[in-house]
Amino acid sequence: VFCFPDPRTDPWPLVYSPIPVTLVFTSYLFVVALGPSCMRQRRQLELRAPLLIYNLAMVALSSYMFYEFLVTSFLANYSYLCQPVDYTRSELGMRMARVCWWFFFSKVIELLDTVFLILCKKQEQVTFLHVYHHGSMLFNWWSGVKYVPGGQAFFIGMLNSFVHIFMYAYYALASLGPRMRRHLWWKRYLTILQLCQFVAIAAHSSYNLFTECPFPDGFNIAVFLYVLSLLALFLHFYYRTYVRGKR
Repeated sequence: VFCFPDPRTDPWPLVYSPIPVTLVFTSYLFVVALGPSCMRQRRQLELRAPLLIYNLAMVALSSYMFYEFLVTSFLANYSYLCQPVDYTRSELGMRMARVCWWFFFSKVIELLDTVFLILCKKQEQVTFLHVYHHGSMLFNWWSGVKYVPGGQAFFIGMLNSFVHIFMYAYYALASLGPRMRRHLWWKRYLTILQLCQFVAIAAHSSYNLFTECPFPDGFNIAVFLYVLSLLALFLHFYYRTYVRGKR
């Protein structure tokens, strides 16, 4: 199944060919590579209003996707242990495929995180972790929507959408300026929530490698290895920011 595109989602925007998503990714790398030098002789932009609007919009989109993942999986009686993809054109099967596409498209929109950081001359925040996470998610979810839009993958999208509600709420508050700093004491707990997310996804993906489940093992292995890389990078970030930094 994993080798053949899902005929339901294959013709959808950005999914029908790897070329559009590759062009988006290549453009993103150009912005990361050339953006800081273009901004070097320019003043940083004051983007308080655009940032607030963008982050609130991402809170709304993340809330919508979390709701869709949760409700659709509940109505379709999805299993959290083993859930094959519903490749039929049933109402719930199509509803799950659509929210998977929206989750993939949200990863395209989230590339603006990096653009805003560069325009505000906060290049120190455009780390390897930041670029790796944003860029790799594009291809991960492009392949997910093209081959397995639903099934076990719903858990990843649902959990990540939930975490992003709080993450973009934090960014929205931070965009209001220094006066909000005293209300952002929970940044450390946001990182802990992200780490818990990765542990849950690793456990969820690895479980089916040891059980009989009609969901592609190749996809579960790819997710497991990828989430281990994120877990390692985020643990390093946590140590550097909250442990060594405090010391």
